[in-house]
Amino acid sequence: MQTLALACDAAGLDCGDAVLMRLGENAVYRLPKVPAVARIARTVDYARDVRAEVGVARWLEEADFPAVRLTGPADQPVTVDGRLVTFWELLPDSDNYGTAGELAKLLRWLHRLEPPSWLELLALDPFRRVEPRIELAAVADDDRRFLLGRLAELRESYAALSFALPVGPVHGDANIGNVIRGSDGRAVLIDLDGFAVGPREWDLVLTGMYFERYGWHTADEYREFSGVYGFDVLAWPGYRVLRDVRELLMVTWLSQNARERPEIAAELARRIEDMHNGGDGRRDWRPF
Repeated sequence: MQTLALACDAAGLDCGDAVLMRLGENAVYRLPKVPAVARIARTVDYARDVRAEVGVARWLEEADFPAVRLTGPADQPVTVDGRLVTFWELLPDSDNYGTAGELAKLLRWLHRLEPPSWLELLALDPFRRVEPRIELAAVADDDRRFLLGRLAELRESYAALSFALPVGPVHGDANIGNVIRGSDGRAVLIDLDGFAVGPREWDLVLTGMYFERYGWHTADEYREFSGVYGFDVLAWPGYRVLRDVRELLMVTWLSQNARERPEIAAELARRIEDMHNGGDGRRDWRPF
């Protein structure tokens, strides 16, 4: 809360009655008195990512693409207390998620956009933050060795993939949890911090695996998604490799908060055990 108070003071915004919405790569706070959302990056080591996120937001606004908009000070991010903070519009209902079909429509539109020359996007590196997360995770030593071994296997498998779709700007974390209805009722894309240049399959695989592996989508939802986008990632030969890469990222992302909440620690233990055991038994995994 100290960082939030300092950032709001620097930006001239009221942080009274702030509510923590989510804790992951960013601490995300609702500022009801502004109204706005503040996103606090874990460390200034993420500076390039955060500045790219700000650039992406400005590009998408110029292109009239339906995405969350920056708000507050013109000069962002705000750097205080050794962290970077950005401010975003507060959408009317953060639990009013879009549909799989709306996500597909947004991705199809996004993947056709040409980024401006002034916007510098990094090449997609799926494994960039995985090893540090494993090293810091609150897990047993044998689980840590297992995860590091899995990381080495998947690095090799990913490097050998042949992609069917062209390379270009990707959202990076494209799932219906990142599609929220705006004040006009239309679906908008949020969480722009994962943008990169990479294979478009990266943005399609989450919806595929949420259906195929975890049962978080129905068959009808997945058919709508693949039909609207115009590509069935489940039928692509590299799907299983990309799915397993994404799964490792999901598990190591969750590990960052295992010390904070016992239910997250229990979920992390369940996921690592299932990965140890092999097979496709993932139907009891809880989305976070």
